[in-house]
Order: sequence, then C-alpha cells, then structure tokens
Amino acid sequence: MLNRIVRVEALANYRLHIEFDDGVKGTIDLSGELTGEVFQPLRDEAMFRQVTVDEYGAVCWPNGADLAPDAMHIELTGKTSTRSGARRKSASEARARRGRAAE
Repeated sequence: MLNRIVRVEALANYRLHIEFDDGVKGTIDLSGELTGEVFQPLRDEAMFRQVTVDEYGAVCWPNGADLAPDAMHIELTGKTSTRSGARRKSASEARARRGRAAE
C-alpha cells in the first residue's frame, strides 16, 4: 500500500511539515537537496511556500517539481519498504512507471 500525504506546510529554511493518511507526521529538511533543473527554482522561498498535495498524495509545486511520499514516510518512521526510492525521485516518474506496468 502506498503512503499518501494528506497535509503539507512549508516551514522556514526549506523544511516541510508532512502528515500522512496513516497518522505519521514530521518535518522533512530539503535545504541540502534543492538542486537540478526542476528543484533549483524552489530555492526561491516564495516558490517553495507554494507547496501543495496533489490528487495522488504527493507533495508538488506549480513548476512541476514533486516528491515521492514513500521515501519521506520511511525517513520519518525509519521503516524500510520495497516500494521506496530516493526522496527526490519524482512522484510523477513513479506514476508513469506504474502506468507502463499496467499496460
């Protein structure tokens, strides 16, 4: 079962307070991970604060950046999963792979 984020709040210093549908919640520090073409624009704090949760339960921003929820869930709980990936792995990439697997 995939972990879905139900609430996200942008905090100072590029941190996110995340709440999952199973009750797990905590703060994720992204300050050292906002690099690359998609994530670099989030260094603008005004852009970073525009974070939302999409219909799949993933954290996302208007510029198309998104984060896979499973890796954040593992970071907060310390529990590993065979479905995990790197936190910065795009949630949209994961959805695309699931779509190709269903074909």
